[in-house]
Amino acid sequence: MSTNQCSRGKEPAVENTYKIKGMTCGHCVGAVTQEVSAVDGVDSVTVDLDSASMTVTSNAEIGLDVLSAAVDEAGYELVS
Repeated sequence: MSTNQCSRGKEPAVENTYKIKGMTCGHCVGAVTQEVSAVDGVDSVTVDLDSASMTVTSNAEIGLDVLSAAVDEAGYELVS
């Protein structure tokens, strides 16, 4: 996991990148994007199939357990 903080407006954005295990196609990307986007506090999520990763942007840190549960609900595994 890597973390970057950028100043956008009044509150700094928190950007974290995570690895995801088990994605094989565009449907996988869509499923993860849909589940993680529904998590309270998530401003945006970008899922990359080639690197098997996702980048989540929010205004505050979101617990790894919360994101892991969302990825699990989509049928995949958050590995870091």
